[in-house]
Amino acid sequence: MTDTHPGYFAPTGGLPPQTALMTQRAVFTSAYAFIPKGCFSDIVISYLPGWRGTRLWLIARPMSGFAETFSQYVMEVQPGGGSDAPDPETGAEHWLFFTEGLATLTIDGTGHEMDAGSYAYIPAGADWTLLAEGNTPARFHWLRKLYEPAPGVEPPQAFVTNERDIPVRWMPDTQERWGTTRFVEPDDVRHDAHVNIVTFQPGGVIPFEETHVMEHGLYVLEGKAVYKLNQDWVEVEAGDFMWLRAYCPQACYAAGPTRFRYLLYKDVNRHAKLRGPGAFGPLR
Repeated sequence: MTDTHPGYFAPTGGLPPQTALMTQRAVFTSAYAFIPKGCFSDIVISYLPGWRGTRLWLIARPMSGFAETFSQYVMEVQPGGGSDAPDPETGAEHWLFFTEGLATLTIDGTGHEMDAGSYAYIPAGADWTLLAEGNTPARFHWLRKLYEPAPGVEPPQAFVTNERDIPVRWMPDTQERWGTTRFVEPDDVRHDAHVNIVTFQPGGVIPFEETHVMEHGLYVLEGKAVYKLNQDWVEVEAGDFMWLRAYCPQACYAAGPTRFRYLLYKDVNRHAKLRGPGAFGPLR
């Protein structure tokens, strides 16, 4: 295994110099939010109880007018750091995607060696730990969601893989310019969310304005493009993050000289809520 992968962008923090222009590209609207990589500075880092040698950028959280179904962290764990009790929320399921470094992830007593490109799904209620064991920090994305059980459906099991071992599934009639690395089959209704990697070759496009119920979180892993967010065309590049509210129109032109790729979250495979949080009716 290797500590780094040249294809994945990972923030390293720091602060801009006093001579830098303070105006950046950040945008926050009722339909979408855009957090450019320049916002990932030391001044906005967070720390978590139970984690040693670890800092993070919290880029999505459930709140009014923002992410409704998930949270997303960009984690940086120093060698020897990690956690024996990562999350006190036992109802949360987790997705981890590694961009740099080496770590041992243990799920229900089984250890897994994680390096750049490694991906893990950890179901709600699982016992898991993480220890960074390389010579450089382990950097990874950590997404969390409260799992929504469904009648007659068994909950999904934990699994670990690496995106290198999963072929891109190209969209039909795109000449292999637009495709998705799917870690779970779309019709596997045990899963109430998907975290995949979307790839565009130079010149690839989303050829229509997607407008649908699924909430999205998109972190750009490599390349650059022009992305349609509601009524705006926004230039994006590796290290930027986008949040799209349900029904926010979106489209994409991969305008750069190299491929454009992002880590994508979306909620799927469950009824629309009619009662309680996120709905209009009262709880029974």
